[in-house]
Amino acid sequence: MAENLRIGVLGTRGFPGVQGGIETHCENLYARLAERGCEIFVFTRKPYVDVEQKIYKGVNLIPLGCPKNKFLEAFAHTFYGVIAARRLSPAVLHIHGIGPSLFVPLARLLKLKVVMTNHGADYNREKWGRLAKSVLRLGERLGSRCANRVICISEPIAADIQKRHKKPVTVISNGVNLPRVCQTHDYLDEYGLAKGKYVLSVGRLVPEKGFHDLFAAFNTLPPNGWKLVIVGRADHEDSYSSGLREKARSNVNIVMTGFLTGKPIQELYSHAGLFVLPSYHEGLPIVLLEAMSYGSPCIASDIPANRNVELENARFFEPGNIGQIASKIIRFMSEPLSEEARTKQVDLIADKYDWEKIAQNTLEVYKEIVEKESPSTVV
Repeated sequence: MAENLRIGVLGTRGFPGVQGGIETHCENLYARLAERGCEIFVFTRKPYVDVEQKIYKGVNLIPLGCPKNKFLEAFAHTFYGVIAARRLSPAVLHIHGIGPSLFVPLARLLKLKVVMTNHGADYNREKWGRLAKSVLRLGERLGSRCANRVICISEPIAADIQKRHKKPVTVISNGVNLPRVCQTHDYLDEYGLAKGKYVLSVGRLVPEKGFHDLFAAFNTLPPNGWKLVIVGRADHEDSYSSGLREKARSNVNIVMTGFLTGKPIQELYSHAGLFVLPSYHEGLPIVLLEAMSYGSPCIASDIPANRNVELENARFFEPGNIGQIASKIIRFMSEPLSEEARTKQVDLIADKYDWEKIAQNTLEVYKEIVEKESPSTVV
């Protein structure tokens, strides 16, 4: 019975092929819930999606207008989305992210049952000013206290929410689709790369991802035939992203590809000599999980979200420590993973970050709300 639930979804820009951790999460989760018989309606943001595409893998896509502005788009889109969701009358409205969760109380007042997923403390991101950080903290507090159920994507986030908001939470992680390692190298040739001779990093071009530190560390390395490849773009162009491109132009061994999907990014993951995640802030780093799923050797900044992923201790470095990043790169350039270590790493990802398990666990949360709770009380 519960598998036929109608579910509304807010907090994502949309999918398929839209850059972002929440976007990747929703694209994978809701396709699987649709397979289980749920009727899924995802409210997408018009500036980021093909408005002519109405269905993706059984998921209904409903584009709503919003300004393409990093300060206003989530606010405007979520407000319109809650009103649209009320007309849709879903069994559950699932809101992703602490910013959009500012509107959880409104959804509850409109008699909707609400699940909130906390993907991380976005107010720690450097791009936000004082006012924006205050609004994000308010969204986290209102969502945590007013939603029927709170999901957190990692144990560190869950522990923090339980401590500060005294709210029971369910931990349901991000997931990874186990890939087939590519044998082709067409896109490596296009970018002038040699198999196993480049450092790869993936993410949005924003300060908290730490790409400026990675650039600085790479520029200290002696010439050795390796290149640095950065995959990603800025959602909103600014001096930081343009500054990174300017730095890349000054070093022929730094390649910036922009945002990639499909076979190009698969090839780059498959043949990387080393994957580096230098970020200062993460919820649960999907790009690190993806790199590990390819059997890539990885190093990462020593922050709680990255520690939650089971790399050996030697593979972590202090965020922002250029010397440490450089020394770790040099060390692990010359220490490739053994076949046994690769297999162990891939098996870990397959077991712990399985989308099928994640979808089923999320469905159980929906069932519990629908079967046991009244929608109307805002706590």
